[in-house]
Amino acid sequence: MMLRQFWIAYLTIARKEIFRFTRIWVQTIIPPVVMVALYFIIFGNLIGQRIGEMDGMVYIDFIMPGLVMMSIITNSYSNVVSSFYGAKYSRHIEEMQIAPVPNLVILLGFVTGGVARGISVGVAVTLVSLLFTDFSVHNPFIVLLVALLTSCLFAMAGLINGIFANSFDDISIIPTFVLTPLTYLGGIFYSIKLLPEFWQTVSLGNPILYMVNSFRYGFRGASDIDLMTALLVIFVFIAVLFVFCLVLLERGTGIRQ
Repeated sequence: MMLRQFWIAYLTIARKEIFRFTRIWVQTIIPPVVMVALYFIIFGNLIGQRIGEMDGMVYIDFIMPGLVMMSIITNSYSNVVSSFYGAKYSRHIEEMQIAPVPNLVILLGFVTGGVARGISVGVAVTLVSLLFTDFSVHNPFIVLLVALLTSCLFAMAGLINGIFANSFDDISIIPTFVLTPLTYLGGIFYSIKLLPEFWQTVSLGNPILYMVNSFRYGFRGASDIDLMTALLVIFVFIAVLFVFCLVLLERGTGIRQ
């Protein structure tokens, strides 16, 4: 009986989160698709023709997985951070916490919404990429696994940002000054093999590098990072953020004043 109540609570939160972005799909799905289409036109077709090949691939084929991954990361993150802070601002997150529902259920509900948006945008961007590049998948299982793991990771990262945010301005600081630089330096537009040895070593400290390269392996069968190492790094980050999120929710950090 208790498990059924928890399941209903989870479905309620997840449905609310999914409905939140699907009812305004023109604002949540279309803009990232248009932005990535511009990346394909400018970087793929125009600049890519001058670059030629990257890692043995036509440049536009090289950047395609990274652009899809960038869309998954940003949308998974932004969906949860804005939704959770909105729940804090309207104070209905407090009602969730005083209800007989474990914080684990609340966490999974918000993360599901972030994953749903990230994957939805990822699929839309992948379909758009068919207009610019030949579609091929080296390992569908790796593509799906990395997409799901990455969207889970950044959904939880967005929740942490939402917990600590004290104003609407605070939910844009991390995406602007941390997430965007890490994404652009995560090997989307270049192979780290082009960098001097010192900067290659520095790049290994960027977690997004492992996600982009493992995702590229799933599509193209090529990666700058060993696949097992990349997956291990992603799993470790997920485990750390998962525990951190639960601890913050249990303590009521940023919620109980």
